[in-house]
Amino acid sequence: MMSGFSRLRAGGLLAGAALFATAACGAGAAETTPDGKPEVVAAFYPLQWLSEQVGGSDAQVSGLTPPGVEPHDVELGIQQVTELKNATLAVYVKGVQPAVDEAVEPDTSFDAATAVATIPAGEHAEEGEEEHGHEELPYDPHLWLDPSRLATVATKLGERLATADPAHAQGYKERATKTAAALGALDQELTKGLTTCTSRTLVTAHEAFGYLADRYKLKQVGITLDPETEPSPARLSEVAKLAKAEGVTTIFTEALVSPKVAEVLASQVGAKTAVLDPLESKPSGDYLSAMRDNLKTLQTALGCTA
Repeated sequence: MMSGFSRLRAGGLLAGAALFATAACGAGAAETTPDGKPEVVAAFYPLQWLSEQVGGSDAQVSGLTPPGVEPHDVELGIQQVTELKNATLAVYVKGVQPAVDEAVEPDTSFDAATAVATIPAGEHAEEGEEEHGHEELPYDPHLWLDPSRLATVATKLGERLATADPAHAQGYKERATKTAAALGALDQELTKGLTTCTSRTLVTAHEAFGYLADRYKLKQVGITLDPETEPSPARLSEVAKLAKAEGVTTIFTEALVSPKVAEVLASQVGAKTAVLDPLESKPSGDYLSAMRDNLKTLQTALGCTA
């Protein structure tokens, strides 16, 4: 039996294959806007935000994933496949959206995962289930939840845009440096804010926060690897036992995922729930403000003192 994400993956690959021949007919030289700006297509929100910061007024940036939609759930039509193939630069993370992985052109795409040191994917899986839909990846793709890694991606993105659009190379590099500095400042805030906490264990709806945990010396325990998969009674019992043993007082859920399972677990261990944003879709503010909101949520839940 395949997980929800795995079914999406299989469907995405089939859809991508069916669309490829049609889209290829329209694919040619990389597109620019009528005023000559390079077209940058970002696969989902954090990459769109980053592309907008680095591209500035010199590039036309569009996002592939609409607000309020999980990136994993995006289905590509012929128009979206053509946009990816004709983009001056397509910015994505391999493994998040298999249909995007299939559609991008190697010479005009930037896989952000190639710019940073990655961490291993989650290791537990429900019996008979594949792991998180990322089963072919040796790494966890949720790298944007570590601002220090995203700062490295910003620098590399500036270099890629400078190469693609030499006339505005200096602007791309300057904005990349400024964006990396802002992300570095955020990283310092998170480091300081999460240094002294009475608990360092994150029990999350699914394992999306591995990079955040890795960077700030926290321990992530995901109820599931795949947000679309119902955990087995055995897994719930295992997480409940660990949560009680480690004095966990908060079970984290997500805005775009049903809180039902997290609420059941919280009731079992006498904990409350709180929303921790994996930033897979556009928040009410922007990336920086949403990560600062996450910091406040974590400080309250983990008993941290700044």
